[in-house]
Amino acid sequence: MASTETKADAAVKETGDLAGLEAGLDALDSVQTARTPFRQTLTQKILPPLVSIALVLVVWQALVSFKIVTDPSKLPPPDQVWGALSEAWLEGRLLEYVWTSVSRGLFGFLLALAIGTPLGLLVARVRFVRAAIGPLLSGLQSLPSVAWVPPAVIWLGLEPRMMYAVILLGAVPSIANGLVSGVDQVPPLFLRAGRTLGATGLRGTWHIVMPAALPGYLAGLKQGWAFSWRSLMAAEIIATHPDLGVGLGQLLENGRTNSDMATVFLAILLILIVGIAIDLLIFSPLERWVLRSRGLLVKS
Repeated sequence: MASTETKADAAVKETGDLAGLEAGLDALDSVQTARTPFRQTLTQKILPPLVSIALVLVVWQALVSFKIVTDPSKLPPPDQVWGALSEAWLEGRLLEYVWTSVSRGLFGFLLALAIGTPLGLLVARVRFVRAAIGPLLSGLQSLPSVAWVPPAVIWLGLEPRMMYAVILLGAVPSIANGLVSGVDQVPPLFLRAGRTLGATGLRGTWHIVMPAALPGYLAGLKQGWAFSWRSLMAAEIIATHPDLGVGLGQLLENGRTNSDMATVFLAILLILIVGIAIDLLIFSPLERWVLRSRGLLVKS
């Protein structure tokens, strides 16, 4: 009789533990779907970068106002750079500068994505290919992209395809290596479970390998875009021709040639703004989505 009561108590206790576990999981789900108040978003995400920008402008103006930097040809005041920005906007050239570079950078990045993704999968999944070209990809990733500009000009001439070639040579190794790193971190249990369920070959790659390798792959994409953008700026600075149009790199070089530091700082600011905008509009949402889908981001 006592043993029967003991078993009954154990069963009740186990049922209570399961109920508590289920309640805890429900609580986690409810926390993940909670929306962050606007005031918290304002104080944690919007105000900090605005404050940092304001501090940079204050220090910049102080260097000029207190004659710490006395030569305006080396450090122009902020209002002079603003004047160059307003002039380019009123003349209708500002958007042309930005769009010329952004369109080239995005198109070149998409080409690098189309090439680097299957290449990364091939290197990650085939041992012979990894042994053959894996070290080469790592070496190309560490090679400064500006080194490809002179041979690209000689091979392809002063044409847009030259810039796309430089972008590909700079971005493809980063994308491929990022995917290789992501695939290497996939738990073997996932692969065995996929094979048990019949997910082999391309089906296993699409349904098992790619989703599991997504964090590393996304890091490679982010780094690949950084390489694409820097490669394009290097190509635009070095290779100049009227048929190529005027992008942000060409604008920077024009300012240096004319000793116009306001134009130089304007080009630098525009290059920085485009890089930040691409990260905020594309890669940051993708990172949040990946983290949220894996239960690693509590609040949106």
